[in-house]
Amino acid sequence: MRYLPLSDTDRSEMLARIGVKHVDELFADVPKNLLLKEPVDLPRRKGELDVERILSRMSAKNIPASSVPFFVGAGAYKHHVPATVDHLIQRSEFLTSYTPYQPEIAQGTLQYLFEFQTQVAALTGMEVANASMYDGSTGTGEAVLMAHRVTKRRKAVLSGGLHPHYADVVRTLSEMSSDDVVTMAPDVAGAEDILSQIDDSVSCVVVQSPDVFGNVRDLKPIADKAHQHGALLIAVFTEVVSLGLLKSPGSMGADIVVGEGQSIGNALNFGGPYVGLFATQSKFLRQMPGRLCGETVDADGNRGFVLTLSTREQHIRRDKATSNICTNSGLCSLAFTIHMTLLGEAGLSRLARINHANAVKLADQLSGVKGVEVLNETFFNEFTLRLAKPAAEVVERLAEKGVLAGVPVSRLLPGAGLDNLLLVASTEVNTDDDRAAFCAALKEVL
Repeated sequence: MRYLPLSDTDRSEMLARIGVKHVDELFADVPKNLLLKEPVDLPRRKGELDVERILSRMSAKNIPASSVPFFVGAGAYKHHVPATVDHLIQRSEFLTSYTPYQPEIAQGTLQYLFEFQTQVAALTGMEVANASMYDGSTGTGEAVLMAHRVTKRRKAVLSGGLHPHYADVVRTLSEMSSDDVVTMAPDVAGAEDILSQIDDSVSCVVVQSPDVFGNVRDLKPIADKAHQHGALLIAVFTEVVSLGLLKSPGSMGADIVVGEGQSIGNALNFGGPYVGLFATQSKFLRQMPGRLCGETVDADGNRGFVLTLSTREQHIRRDKATSNICTNSGLCSLAFTIHMTLLGEAGLSRLARINHANAVKLADQLSGVKGVEVLNETFFNEFTLRLAKPAAEVVERLAEKGVLAGVPVSRLLPGAGLDNLLLVASTEVNTDDDRAAFCAALKEVL
């Protein structure tokens, strides 16, 4: 509060007006175990030059992803982004534009959003796509809320292969609305019996493929069982490049497809901003969150674009909104569209095949290291290792040797008894030298 230019009297009047005695009451919904017991260990005040020096020293402790062999994934992936993408999105008409509240004036913005939607629908095998979400995790939460609206039920079943962060978002939203969530146990082998959880009380089943452990899933049997009971299948992905090689979720019967689009056009960016992809069947169009751009003609018969559907609370009455999402990550979706346009269908397929081939090479080499077991039968560009030592300890040791080796499962699922499991991702940026360095360092550490 010390940085807000308000007096104690100002604060007291504000709190009295909204009917609370102390500012801490405004954070009552935050779990107590997540609240800090004392201020963050930073200097209370410094001049601008001092702050710059301190932060520079802190940032120097980081190992940039581009400076060493890098095999980290688990929902955010290092891919090559063509220089053309950054050059174009930094043009002032793109970089400074925001939500088109007078949309028909912003024909350029509407056109690229329309093209973005077209690309996402084609990738996912669905009939309609919206003009993007915050990211994959919040998009998944929105998909579950949408399924509840469609089915008039309030129970979601989450696969044990769903990324834990995505599952956390769903549970957080569900807790606020008193919805029921069944979360299955972590499914390292991709062999869970999720069909047994589907009955007439279920609104939706949420399944990720490739899942958080790298397993590629056949969604068709799950979709069939869900539809028998009037439930929806929500198909999730965290690695959008996989859609260049695998069957589309739509072709396997998914009702809603949602995921992270960061891998195309967007760098790691310290964890964001990213862009959520969201697509569904046309019969569910009115329940889709966010907004949708459409094509039309003007009074003279010329091609034009409009906001066809605007179901978020900034456009219509709050009680009629399907979502209160307040941005569509427009610049990130533009980066996605530019990169996809540069790739084309053939380019995306080739990129996906390179990713898979690199991952297979790495898995084959790592499986030859004593104390390493590759757990996956099938995978795209990410897989799970069982190590002879705790994975978190191994990752730290490898970082000291100049290799960023992956994400310990214990970091995503603390206390689940999976301490020796390591998630490893390999994309088109990894070279033979990178793989050799990883294997050599791992042999030393183990």
